[in-house]
Amino acid sequence: MKKDRRDFINTCFRFAAGASLVGVTGVLAHKTVSGNTLWQIDTTKCTQCGRCATSCVVTPSAVKCIHVYDMCGYCDLCGGYLRPNVKNITTGAENQLCPTGAIKRKYIEDPFFEYEIIEDLCIGCGKCVKGCGAFGNGSLQLQVSHDLCVNCNQCAIARDCPSDAFSRVPADEPYKFSGFKTNKKI
Repeated sequence: MKKDRRDFINTCFRFAAGASLVGVTGVLAHKTVSGNTLWQIDTTKCTQCGRCATSCVVTPSAVKCIHVYDMCGYCDLCGGYLRPNVKNITTGAENQLCPTGAIKRKYIEDPFFEYEIIEDLCIGCGKCVKGCGAFGNGSLQLQVSHDLCVNCNQCAIARDCPSDAFSRVPADEPYKFSGFKTNKKI
């Protein structure tokens, strides 16, 4: 029986979907087999030294800034978004602390703004986390993104971390936020 173009495309699509499903299952099985533990940052020990951005074997780093919205003050003058001593509180690149523009500022209502982390642009340098903490809030926190982390046996970031903030955590409690209790990625 001769196949037409539509049957051929449908067959190819099913094969690609099946192969993708097998690949995702394999990655998840590998992570589960690794002793049921994952790498994570203890935010109470992290000093935002910037090594997470350069030591990770994944490029860009699997460490990302996570915004804990329940802790955020939605400040106009956000220490995690704006450089210290800026003259103008605007979204101009020269005023932003993030070197990659990974934080998006959105007006809510006077005088409140919401800050969204664009994960694809975040390199895990921790500059925004340090700025947010210096301002007294702490709603921006570094965490290992487990959908990006390859869960190395010997994590390169853990080896280079000067504050010993990296450790293995149970896979069913993969996140360690400060001041906010949840086991899920926010």
